[in-house]
Amino acid sequence: MKLAVTGKGGVGKTTTASLLAWVYASQGNEVIAVDANPDANLATALGISSHEAQRVVPIAELKDLVQERTGVKAGSIGAFFKVNPKVDDIPERFSIKKDGIRLLVLGTVKKGGGGCLCPEGALLRSLLSHLVLSRSEVVIMDMDAGVENLGRGTAKAVDAFIIVVEPGQRSFQTARSIRSLAKDLGIDKCYIVGSKTRDDSDRQFIIDNLPDFQMLGFINYHPEIAEADRLGKNVFETAPGAVKDVTEIINKLEGIGRKS
Repeated sequence: MKLAVTGKGGVGKTTTASLLAWVYASQGNEVIAVDANPDANLATALGISSHEAQRVVPIAELKDLVQERTGVKAGSIGAFFKVNPKVDDIPERFSIKKDGIRLLVLGTVKKGGGGCLCPEGALLRSLLSHLVLSRSEVVIMDMDAGVENLGRGTAKAVDAFIIVVEPGQRSFQTARSIRSLAKDLGIDKCYIVGSKTRDDSDRQFIIDNLPDFQMLGFINYHPEIAEADRLGKNVFETAPGAVKDVTEIINKLEGIGRKS
């Protein structure tokens, strides 16, 4: 299973991505968790200590690696470089592993914007393509609201785009924008997960406002999620209600996969 988790900032997509990773790992799967979010904090959500997380250097910041693999210095614009650099050894060399979950941090391309024609962007796109197309592990990607780092072929190979929303119009607007971007890449596998819902009225509000999206389920409001964030612990161990919610979401997603 290869999943891209996206949505407006602050809706809970990193929490969702971390829970997906932990539930899949608890089921005996090897998991690669990819932090492709500019505001990278997936390590904390996974329960990796700040000391351990410092060992994971964002790939885009590994200037020597970028130059070695692409033939051009990081930050170069307009130069000729390898667009399909070697990346198959990167997951093992530049990650940290915790209880069956391997964390990779992509980092941010600082020049030219996301998806720019620069060596860092080429390396990141090749790495994502390798993870989605060539690896046997479950891959969970915590992304921002854009899909530019995913090339057309890579994006089509993702099993599902999970758009996390909260009960609010700005969140819904972002969900529609993400689906539009995804459609430009030929992707129609966009599903909604409701987040921070407190009662049936919250859940129905999301359903009513996004009637043309397929709903996977809800990660309801659990005070233990905020407590885990305060204590730097992973949500999987502290919020059993949220784990139950995500397990039901995975079951529904896999049911959709079997039908298709």
